[in-house]
Amino acid sequence: MMTDNRPDPVTEAFEAQRDRLRAIAYRVLGSHADAEDVLQEAWLRLSRQDAGTIANLAGWLTTVVGRLSLDLLRARRTETHHSELPELVVTADDAMPEDDVALAGSVGLALLVVLESLRPGERLAFVLHDLFAVPFDEIGRIVGKSTAATKMLASRARRKVPASAQPTASGREQREVFQAAAHRGDFEGLLRVLDPDVKLTAETPDGTVVVLGATKVAAGARLSAAARGRAVLVNGRPGFVAWSEDGAPLSIIAFTVADGRIVDIAVVTDPVKLAAANLPDPA
Repeated sequence: MMTDNRPDPVTEAFEAQRDRLRAIAYRVLGSHADAEDVLQEAWLRLSRQDAGTIANLAGWLTTVVGRLSLDLLRARRTETHHSELPELVVTADDAMPEDDVALAGSVGLALLVVLESLRPGERLAFVLHDLFAVPFDEIGRIVGKSTAATKMLASRARRKVPASAQPTASGREQREVFQAAAHRGDFEGLLRVLDPDVKLTAETPDGTVVVLGATKVAAGARLSAAARGRAVLVNGRPGFVAWSEDGAPLSIIAFTVADGRIVDIAVVTDPVKLAAANLPDPA
């Protein structure tokens, strides 16, 4: 008796959409773990559905992933301890996985931070329309609003997303200059690479601290010469990790550069979050 080993067509169809769906969920949620949870639930819902009744599978899956992500975003807003910074995915600068390279091509740490400040509906509308070209009428069905109201959501979100949140190619060079100046305590050198309106967001053991302006950021930027460091990519943005001499992680720093200046710095010194991060080995 011959056995039919052909893949199930529903499974094939889902796998063909998996990368796109994962990218949508990650950009909306800012967390790889949450994105994978959403994909798992979307698969379970598809497996319980009569696929023959779905005229547009890609659209159906986009709607399901969008609604699941929106529900999760709304649930987050009721949590008082939700972090201001998104989940940090740290990889050695010379060994970034291909899937993270693809993600970094259109969404960096600065954009994720900006998206965290948007309302759930605004965030979903912006991601689906501006990053994935989903029509407004389809997005409206996901968020439960008219097409006109959905356009307004995306428009409000767009006004809150500055050009500085977009990736640039000069980040690695600026990181190296920043590192060198911070190690030397070179205040003037730091001012030359910092945008006047630079924003530094630090997750510390005592909570989140925000510092605004080049003068204040430069005054507080002093890296210990005794610490060991390694160049890394943090959610696709240039950064570095510092370790103490005994190998304990001290900090993760990531930069966003626009027009040749550092416009955003994210710092993590909270030992709990550092311990949870999957860091590369010290150089």
